[in-house]
Amino acid sequence: MSEPAIGIDSPHQPTQSPSSAVPPEPGARSRGPWLVAAATTVTLLLLAGRYGYHRDELYFLLAGRHLDWGYVDQGPLVPALARLLDTIAPGNLVVLRTPSAVAAGGAVLLVAAIARELGAGRVAQLVAAVLAALSGIVLASGHLLSTTTVDLVVWLVAAWCAVRLLRTGDSRWALGIGLALGVGMLSKLLPALLAVGLVAGVLIAGPRRLLRDRWVLAAAGITVLLAAPNLIWQAANGFPQLGVAASISDGDSSYSGRLDAFTLQFVIISPYAVPIWVAGLVALLRRPAWRAYRAVGWAWLVVVGIVLVAGGKGYYDAPLLLVLTAAGALVTVAWAARGSVWWRRGLLALGVVPFLLPNVVLLLPVLPADRLPGFVVDVNYDAGETIGWPEFADSVASVHRGLPPEERSRAVVLTANYGEAGALARYGPARDLPRAYSGHNSMVDFGRPPADADVVITVGWERPDQLSTWFEQCTLAGRVDQRVEVENDENGGPIHVCRGLRRPWAQIWDTEVRHTG
Repeated sequence: MSEPAIGIDSPHQPTQSPSSAVPPEPGARSRGPWLVAAATTVTLLLLAGRYGYHRDELYFLLAGRHLDWGYVDQGPLVPALARLLDTIAPGNLVVLRTPSAVAAGGAVLLVAAIARELGAGRVAQLVAAVLAALSGIVLASGHLLSTTTVDLVVWLVAAWCAVRLLRTGDSRWALGIGLALGVGMLSKLLPALLAVGLVAGVLIAGPRRLLRDRWVLAAAGITVLLAAPNLIWQAANGFPQLGVAASISDGDSSYSGRLDAFTLQFVIISPYAVPIWVAGLVALLRRPAWRAYRAVGWAWLVVVGIVLVAGGKGYYDAPLLLVLTAAGALVTVAWAARGSVWWRRGLLALGVVPFLLPNVVLLLPVLPADRLPGFVVDVNYDAGETIGWPEFADSVASVHRGLPPEERSRAVVLTANYGEAGALARYGPARDLPRAYSGHNSMVDFGRPPADADVVITVGWERPDQLSTWFEQCTLAGRVDQRVEVENDENGGPIHVCRGLRRPWAQIWDTEVRHTG
């Protein structure tokens, strides 16, 4: 049976009056989103081996050598996954990033599935899939192994289950929400923010009976049970993730700060998608036939409000923006089918090249690393953090080789951040470098320098006055040269040689060297 040309309504849907509050039936199934999802995953896999490790990936690999139920800035899931993948194929970037590429394809399917639940036909499902596939959050998180990749899929699975629950009234779908949130909280505690948003949405828009439903309460229990190992570790260690969150709120991280978080709302999917997801939000909150889904619209408003007030990273709520985009795809396709059809469709088509396709260039490693334009790093900070790590290790090794033999044998390296320590753990042994230590986040718990380590190569410390509080003498011995003109946190950074500890490592390690962010 054929589908209406605009791709909105299935012929199996009951006729709805304009004031009806009964949600429409799901649209017809389509192969289009599967093809888009497959293309997304294949593209990401083809590009996975370009450039190099991201600083966070180097940290995950190092954390995977020190498996625990929790870390200062994350749960155990991604470090354990990084260790598994690196064990299967040591040093293979494509294998390390394969789960992220597959997850990105899954995210595309989930966005299309959410649109279908809302009543989208084949055309609207395809539009939703394409918007998701070319969105900043899917491309960026699909290229790197990261906790953001986990968050993206977890939030979309929970949202899809929530939409199904609200459409069917079958509260057993809450179990899917609980399962997704519980698994997600083994990566980071951010899924709790989604839980807060969904509960607040139900409180505001209903149906409030869900908050005392036995299946919903069971789902909450599942979430807590699955998250318990990480929660217990966090509680036993004074909830260090709250300290990291405070640092992020102060702007001590990429994509953080209230202004940046607000701005990111308009580019994290794509500027092209802004009117589409805004239309989706308005429809969720006002369309009579979608009355059942109003809690989802309110969930995003609550979550983004918390992110902006608390100073969180602007991409925290991005999965819910994709849900709004799925809703907006229906509205947009219906709009394009009314009135001046060719003019409206032409307007939509013309926006693809200048607003959607640039995401591929900006967020994926398609340009040569040695000729990467500065504006790419300005837009995509993470691109710069995947370039030059072997050369970074070379710079430190050059300083190490310049030490007198008697000092070289007992020297250690102290880095300012976990990415630098992870890079030296990965590339240092081949360059005869000593072990690198750092007080950044969970690196501080992976061990401190030996008590007799009084010759220290420090890298990344921009303030010599801070080093002087720990060492009797520090001399600038070189600078990081990554051999390409890329502006990142390492290129051109100072390398000092410090001698003579003023106080034992045991006294300063946890109280002064330790830092979060």
